[in-house]
Amino acid sequence: MQNQPNVFGEPVTTCCTSPMTGWYRNGCCETGGDDHGVHTVCAVMTDEFLEFSKSMGNDLSTPMPQYNFPGLKAGDKWCLCAMRWQEALDHGKAPRIDLSATHMRTLEFVDFDDLKRFAV
Repeated sequence: MQNQPNVFGEPVTTCCTSPMTGWYRNGCCETGGDDHGVHTVCAVMTDEFLEFSKSMGNDLSTPMPQYNFPGLKAGDKWCLCAMRWQEALDHGKAPRIDLSATHMRTLEFVDFDDLKRFAV
């Protein structure tokens, strides 16, 4: 996984390594054929988004040591599923995003103008 494009067509930058994120747990929101959730949006967590995600059945705030997952808190960056980010947007709960670390494949699910409105 190298030089995958971000939403600008440039190489995707690192989203976060503490906690380690990405479908491939390499710190980047890279994707491939085995990433059915399309974990391509580098989002900055908020309490509001974490509560929303939990209410939708995806608890990202509770630690799961058996999977080496520390649980997320406000301020952490995390590679979200593109469709989950769009769902949060539709419900008025979308978190801010790092565009340079957001994979181009996100544009298959989310309008670029919406992404730009939430850029950090």
